[in-house]
Amino acid sequence: MRKLGLIGGMSWVSTRTYYEHINRKVQQRTDARHSAPLLIESLDFSQLYALHDEADWDRAAGVLVESARRLEQAGATAIIIGANSMHREYDHVAEAVQVPILHIADCVGERMGADGVKSAALFGTSNVMTESFYRRRLVAHGVDLLPPDLDNVEILDRIIYDELMVGKATRDAERKLKTMVTVKEKEGADAIVLACTELEMVVDVDANVLPIYDSTRIHAEKAVEWILG
Repeated sequence: MRKLGLIGGMSWVSTRTYYEHINRKVQQRTDARHSAPLLIESLDFSQLYALHDEADWDRAAGVLVESARRLEQAGATAIIIGANSMHREYDHVAEAVQVPILHIADCVGERMGADGVKSAALFGTSNVMTESFYRRRLVAHGVDLLPPDLDNVEILDRIIYDELMVGKATRDAERKLKTMVTVKEKEGADAIVLACTELEMVVDVDANVLPIYDSTRIHAEKAVEWILG
């Protein structure tokens, strides 16, 4: 098996989720005695929280680049960034190392394209939902994205940053997400993209009124494909 590097620590919850998904998939594809050969760099999320201007993002890019370089030097043969929002700085990280960086939105877009999904709604943090760095990669795979609802953007930011990223999942958040999914179905979405690692805490990925494409699960599955060669 090939060694994979994981840049984690956007929240400890997301790092835990990636670790669990990757190892469970490795066991399913091999046997229960195997676990994934992972190098994990868990960053201090306080350095990457609530970034507002380009200076903030430049600083975050520097943190991610240095992390990727350390993982490469430690023997990682590929790297994943365990946060959808941090893929805003994907190009900077990819240019700084020689090993491939598996882009989360490309993994999701490939899966949706293969499934023939034509219209979807994107749920995540405000920068993921409103900026082009994530949306354009899904569109490149033939997925038409509904425009972001600005009320949803504000609600999701609050739920993600104030609750989920500190490990708190409430019934109120579950109800709000369920309502959002139902509304998007009425607006013509064929599927929902969960473009935030922690949203699976309050969304039933396997039982909903629309197919749910959980970016974390899909990213983890692509990582396992790499690990197993």
